[in-house]
Amino acid sequence: MAAASHEQNRKSRKGLYTGIGITAILGVFSLAYVSLMGGAVAAEGTAYDYEFISIDDAPLPLSQFKGKTVLLVNTASKCGFTPQYEGLQALWEEYRDQGLVVLGAPSNDFGEQEKGSEAEIKKFCEVNFNINFPLTSKIVTKGDTAHPFYQWARAEIGTGPKWNFHKYLIDPDGNLVGSFPSIVKPMSKKLRKAVEANLPADPES
Repeated sequence: MAAASHEQNRKSRKGLYTGIGITAILGVFSLAYVSLMGGAVAAEGTAYDYEFISIDDAPLPLSQFKGKTVLLVNTASKCGFTPQYEGLQALWEEYRDQGLVVLGAPSNDFGEQEKGSEAEIKKFCEVNFNINFPLTSKIVTKGDTAHPFYQWARAEIGTGPKWNFHKYLIDPDGNLVGSFPSIVKPMSKKLRKAVEANLPADPES
């Protein structure tokens, strides 16, 4: 009787260890899959679920741009790419009547190149580049404290901005449809083509 009981316990332990082993193997494969996918996890919702604060300290929900195409750019005043403000203003002027919104999001994340206050940033943009497209208050675009939109965008495509003047293109339905690094100029053929392909059919809607 004791021998039978011992054999039963041995088989139970073997089954338990086998189950643990299978679980561990599946876990390794899952981690490997996530690693191969760049850590990306399918995001839910759209850009319209997120809200910023304007540079003038007013609510700036992305939902107010429903039906428009949005180019969201993390900006800085003391960066080698800062002259792209000129191109962003030109892009805004060319396509805004067709439904494009250029939205600048000042950030001090990269090289600490945006140390000024909101008032100083706004004045810098107006005086040096005649900027009149909307700007957000200063935000964080990377890491665990990144603005929720940037966390969502990273989950959507598996990566976030690597430097100032990274550009996200959002279609009229709030979907993230393009991501362009700093070296892609606002008035480049590549970016203009992407903007044109995603302009709303009815910009007045």
